[in-house]
Amino acid sequence: MGRVDGKLPCAPPVVKGVCFWFIPPPSWVEGLCVTPEVRGSKVPGCSAWIPPPSVMQPMLPPGIQLTDTLEQMQQGTLMRKVKSKSWKKQRYFKLQEDCMTIWYQSKRTGKTESAFSISDVETVREGHQSEVLQSVAEEFPPERCFTIVFYGRRGNLDLVAGSAEEAQCWIQGLRQLIEVATTMDQREKIDQWIRDWFQKADKNKDGRMNFKEVQRLLKMMNVDMNEDHALRLFQDADKSESGTLEGEEFVLFYKALTQREEVQSLFQEYSEDGKKLTLLELTDFLREEQLEDEGTEELAMELIDKYEPSETARARHVLSADGFLMYLCSLEGSIFNPQHRGLWQDMSQPLCHYFISSSHNTYLIEDQLRGHSSIEGYIRALKRGCRCLEVDCWDGPNGEPMVYHGHTFTSKIPFREVVSTLGKYAFKTSDYPVILSLENHCSMEQQEVLVQQLKDILGEQLLTTTIDGHVPSQLPSPEELKHKILLKGKKIGRLEDTLDGPGDEAPDASDDDNGEEAEEERRRAKKDKETLAQALSDCVIYCKSVPFRGFQEARSHSRPSEISSLSEAKARKLIRDEGNEFVRHNAWQLTRIYPSGMRADSSNYSPQEMWNVGCQIVALNFQTAGMEMDLCDGLFSQNGSCGYVLKPPFMRDKETLFNPSDPSSREGPGPITLTIQVISGQQLPKVANSKEGAIIDPLVRVEIYGVPADQTHQETKYIENNGFNPRWDETLQFQLHVPELALIRFVVEDYDKTSRNDFVGQFTLAFANIKPGYRHIHLLSKDGTSIPPSSLFVHIRITEPPGPEQD
Repeated sequence: MGRVDGKLPCAPPVVKGVCFWFIPPPSWVEGLCVTPEVRGSKVPGCSAWIPPPSVMQPMLPPGIQLTDTLEQMQQGTLMRKVKSKSWKKQRYFKLQEDCMTIWYQSKRTGKTESAFSISDVETVREGHQSEVLQSVAEEFPPERCFTIVFYGRRGNLDLVAGSAEEAQCWIQGLRQLIEVATTMDQREKIDQWIRDWFQKADKNKDGRMNFKEVQRLLKMMNVDMNEDHALRLFQDADKSESGTLEGEEFVLFYKALTQREEVQSLFQEYSEDGKKLTLLELTDFLREEQLEDEGTEELAMELIDKYEPSETARARHVLSADGFLMYLCSLEGSIFNPQHRGLWQDMSQPLCHYFISSSHNTYLIEDQLRGHSSIEGYIRALKRGCRCLEVDCWDGPNGEPMVYHGHTFTSKIPFREVVSTLGKYAFKTSDYPVILSLENHCSMEQQEVLVQQLKDILGEQLLTTTIDGHVPSQLPSPEELKHKILLKGKKIGRLEDTLDGPGDEAPDASDDDNGEEAEEERRRAKKDKETLAQALSDCVIYCKSVPFRGFQEARSHSRPSEISSLSEAKARKLIRDEGNEFVRHNAWQLTRIYPSGMRADSSNYSPQEMWNVGCQIVALNFQTAGMEMDLCDGLFSQNGSCGYVLKPPFMRDKETLFNPSDPSSREGPGPITLTIQVISGQQLPKVANSKEGAIIDPLVRVEIYGVPADQTHQETKYIENNGFNPRWDETLQFQLHVPELALIRFVVEDYDKTSRNDFVGQFTLAFANIKPGYRHIHLLSKDGTSIPPSSLFVHIRITEPPGPEQD
């Protein structure tokens, strides 16, 4: 932007109460002035004509074109919000001028009821694609209905428009905006964030901000700033000396507020002139600090092309301080190794060689006693990459099996709906197999219905025989089972019987070394025949549920297609008493762990101790946020979020000596040292339900989860009254004896000396996915959803133990 009379011009004006997009695009002409007095005229020294208000249009966030559809949404639409068959109330929905916020208000009271950001919306479903809208299907046709689905655990918003045209307007418009929100780059996200704050603080909506509004904004942004210092920043940015900030002036104020001294000093350390990094200087930084050792010069070129905002600098192959910060805030500058985000592991090993993302009582979205059963539980779990789902089946009315938690007050859903949902969503996030853990409490008649529904709805997706027609000597791989749904449940007799065709022959005593065991198996098969439909039994191939009778017995039978389920308490006892045997067992057979029946509140146990002995199917209550689900999300966020993570080599060997309680049993070098310098935080969110004006006192705790010897945590001091740009500059150091099993959890809390600290944000990842060097950690909410631009800035160093000395 040029200057007129030595002053920086103002941003575009307000038209009809609309706040203009105020990040100046490159197309703004040098010398352009848009002060109110000169609109629609030529200005001396200016090279452009400024149109009058009647022809000026509000500028939108990057990527958004104001179509007829979006204009219609901005005018507002009266629709029905539906919560149940009996709760259907009219609400007025309106897209705000920023095209990134939707609010709705009660028709009766006219009071704004709620608002949500487009960035909170995951998808939009058309028609009767929720249980709520299915319940009103006879009243409202599908072409008028749609469902807004949010990220995390927030409930859906079910709506009925007045006409099919209105419904399509909102469906298509929302999808267009979601596409823009999900494809924003880092700079656009920050611009959007600035803009959101401007709109929140501009209380009288005049497109300008006086000092009182700026003070209010600082409180909202978690900044406790001395009034004199705030006034000095305000006056420095107020180039027009109007006593208010508008447009570009607010951007200047924001830039002064967000000066990253720690990044600037790092930049100047490698920049000879302090203004730019040459290609060679950037290459040095990447090699020396970020430990990028392959194709470093090519990477430097890529980063300049991607993150340098100035075209001139890009053409000269140099990186400005702004471009350097953009890189550090990007995915390439993240603590999570970008190469591990996609599929990077060998997927051709037996199923038992992988940790498998697994859900307990998947149908529940609340507690275990009175909670709501919903197909949404299955949809959410599958979208998170879950590959083992649970379904409890009971006899229902009209010969239709139902799914619910037996002997409780939880609501019920038809089995048919669960299977339909599974067929639709099973392979949207991951191509790899889904295991359906069937808790069967149905009569023989309704079991036949179960089988029919599974076969009719899933068709070829349902695995009904081994992949090669032979009894397996080991489990097949995820690669071999792509796009297949495996049933886990009881089975009459052995897998051989299914392959050879049904028959009454029980195993002969000579088949086993122990005649008593053969007799016991014969009795069991006979009993199963009385309670289990043959057709359902025949659908169980690689996951036959058997009671656990000790590792020795399992090994003597050596049947990889059998699986035992253990309660968390039983598993803990085995870990304590027979840790090494447990690891060996899990090298060739699957084990499922489930929460204690005492966890009526759907709380979770720590999955880490189960993973430490190689248990693959560690079932958690996905509906319950907390540390346990953070660990689960942290482990499975790698490898394309496909729900399968390859176990380390020493856990895939049937003769391994590894025991998690004795780290020295792991073959390999000694412990590695993980050094984390916690440097600073950026724009940390406020604590939920905090008092207005309250500002957090943040501290960072780094928690290590792994084998018992590695389990520990350390934390920084707390910084008083600064959630906006706290500086810690503290170094934490950890020894990791078994890094292959370690998960690192970064937690930010609001310190409280009189009560428990409040949660602010967290990020969890497997040690194997950490990138060393200067890195940003992009924080997640309690729900596991992103909260941009909240982050931590850290430096990571990993020190391997010295190798054996050479002769």
